[in-house]
Amino acid sequence: MDADFAERRVKMVDGQIRTVDVTSAPLLQAMLTVPRELFVSPDLRDLAYIDEDVRIAGDPGSARYLMEPSPLARLIQLAEVGAQDNVLDVGCGTGYSAAILSSLARSVVALESDSALAETARSVLAQLDCRNVEVVTGPLREGHAASAPYDAILIGGSVEEVPESLFEQLAEGGRLVAVEGSGNAGIARLYLKTAGIVTGRRTFNAAIKPLPGFERMHAFEF
Repeated sequence: MDADFAERRVKMVDGQIRTVDVTSAPLLQAMLTVPRELFVSPDLRDLAYIDEDVRIAGDPGSARYLMEPSPLARLIQLAEVGAQDNVLDVGCGTGYSAAILSSLARSVVALESDSALAETARSVLAQLDCRNVEVVTGPLREGHAASAPYDAILIGGSVEEVPESLFEQLAEGGRLVAVEGSGNAGIARLYLKTAGIVTGRRTFNAAIKPLPGFERMHAFEF
């Protein structure tokens, strides 16, 4: 079975990830190595390598998903995570994205609001000996200021807006990657902090599942 999943990882990388201009050798190696099937429930392991999001928790209205491989790889490549970087993985779910980041970064804080998902992430990441990852539980939009600043921040689902609290936790020269907008209107954006100022730019279209808790705060009108 392990050999079968290893073959599926190769097909995932060759058929889904290289084809969308992901060229980072360390990232490709991580996606060839990390056993994605461990991050879904046993009954869904046959679906772990399909080019779709896989539901890992919740009801349809507030469900959580393991992000489709190709947009995840593109977002991580966009963040340009290096070996000396401290990274915040917002909405880590069962920990797959944190496991990928673990092999690229110096340290990873994997933030999760769902305590059951966080516990699964801790268990699987420990099983894979990802010693540079700390899984913390808390509200996603607040980030994790205790370990800030971060050289890179990844938001693991689409959002209506990126809260100021996350920009405040970026280090000087730090990068934040997020998909803003829902469905086919989703746009991946790269934010950079330079001289204390955060600027952002559009990069590619991405239709990924939303991350609960990032709805736009509407101001009262009188």
